[in-house]
Order: sequence, then structure tokens, then C-alpha cells
Amino acid sequence: MGSIWEIDFYSRPILDENQKKVWEVLVCESPLDIRTNLDSLFRYAKYCPSTEVNSGWLRTALQEAIDKAGEAPIKIRFFRRQMNNMIVKACEDLGIPALSSRRILILNEWLQQRMDEVYPQEPGYQGGTNASVRLESPLPQRLPDALEGQQWVFVSLSAAELAEMPEWEIGFSEAFPLELAQLSPEARIPGILIFSPRALPLAGWMSGLELAFLRVDTKQGTRLVLETGTTESWILANLKNPTTLAEAKGFEAAKQQAKGVHFIGVQSDAQAEAFAGFWLLQEINVP
Repeated sequence: MGSIWEIDFYSRPILDENQKKVWEVLVCESPLDIRTNLDSLFRYAKYCPSTEVNSGWLRTALQEAIDKAGEAPIKIRFFRRQMNNMIVKACEDLGIPALSSRRILILNEWLQQRMDEVYPQEPGYQGGTNASVRLESPLPQRLPDALEGQQWVFVSLSAAELAEMPEWEIGFSEAFPLELAQLSPEARIPGILIFSPRALPLAGWMSGLELAFLRVDTKQGTRLVLETGTTESWILANLKNPTTLAEAKGFEAAKQQAKGVHFIGVQSDAQAEAFAGFWLLQEINVP
């Protein structure tokens, strides 16, 4: 499988000699496997003058990144909705699909690190201004009818057990090394398993969604919600019975303990050895 990239193209808290915001493109490779060596992931950064902010400049910068990496990614993820048109256009011109996504774990960490260590060293740095945006949280949608009524259960695995993921039989999957969240092998990672007679089509549908994270939503009753893309979310289940409500509370507490890391597995039934789909997820505060 080819690589997937995460990109950000936005103004930084730095002014040029004309007192205009300096822009920057950041490109980094998404880890796709729990064994990925984080230091081996491709990265590229380039400042852009505010007078040249357009899809043409971005396309040229991305082409430069592709030349450096030695190959183009199979898709590019970005999280800033206000940059949608420019990023999609630049990527389309290069023949690469661009998808809005909150699955930008490496990019998020890199951006925070640059905010703390790199930009303050630049001439024209403007302390106290932030190059971040907040994502609005959308109203969760109902699952497509064909996917309604699945059985599911809260479970947990240790980080050491999850590290064996490459040996499992899995249809659709994506993961990242647990060192990204600095978790010890004993750390308990919460998750859910979904059982469905249509496990493979369900896993295929989910794999096309840019899975972000699971959360327990208590705004209108208690619901288990799957967040996808940058603003989509889906109601996986309405939680009503006291046992499940207690388990949901436990899931959220365990997720916090595990620095937001959790997982979703899809199987045909509880006795199945193989997974139709398995995704390692992390809830992060997207900048």
C-alpha cells in the first residue's frame, strides 16, 4: 500500500518585513501500522509569502515534496475546512485525492512542537497569536439503514496485546505506534467490538470514512457516537440500560487514562478469530 500524507497550509504567528502574516505548508506521512518507526516518516516544511497564497504555489510545493519523498501519496488528509478549496484544487491538479480528516496525529504533534519551539525563534514572531482554529461539532447522523441494528460490546486490551496486531487476520485496518501516545505495554486500551453478519461490507464502509474517534455523547440522552472526517458524526447506539451506561462511563475514563487512544473492531460474530476491520484511534484536540 502507498503512503498517506497529512498537510496543513495556513498562516503562522510570524510577520514578514511588510507586517503581513507568513504562511507555511507542512507535509508529513501518516503512520499506518502499529510497528511504524516514527523517525522514518517523511516530513516537509516550507514558508510561503502572504502575496503568493494560492493553489498554484501549494501545488508546486507539494510537487517538491513528492520529488523529495520519491513517490506521491495515495491520498492527502487535511483538517482546516476554510482551506478546503485551495487544498483540494492543488491536490486535484496533481491527481491526488484530498480528504478532510481529523486523523492527523503526527501533524497535530508537529504543529504543537513548532508552535512551542520553532516559530518563537523566527524574526517577526507574534507571541500570543495562534495559528489554530476550532472545529465546530456537528449533529450526529443516523447510520445508513443497512448498518443499523448491529450487536456490539465494550472491551479492552493491553498495549502489549495490541502490539501483536500485525499477526492478526484483518480485512480493513489502520493503526499507529503506541509510542506516539507514550503508553506502557501494561496500559489498558478501551474499545468496542461490533458483530455483524455483514461484517465485511460494514468494515468497507467504515474504511472510507476517515475515522477520527469514538465518544460517549450525553447531550440528548446517552449515545455512542463515531466521529469521522472533520465534521461528520454517526450514532452507533443509544445507551439506555444501567449496565451499558456504567460501561460507557468506564470507556470514557479508560480512554482518558490511555491519552485518548482506543479502538474499533468489526467481526462476523463473537466466536470469529479474524477481523473484517480493526482501527486504532486517538481522540486529540485538533489545533
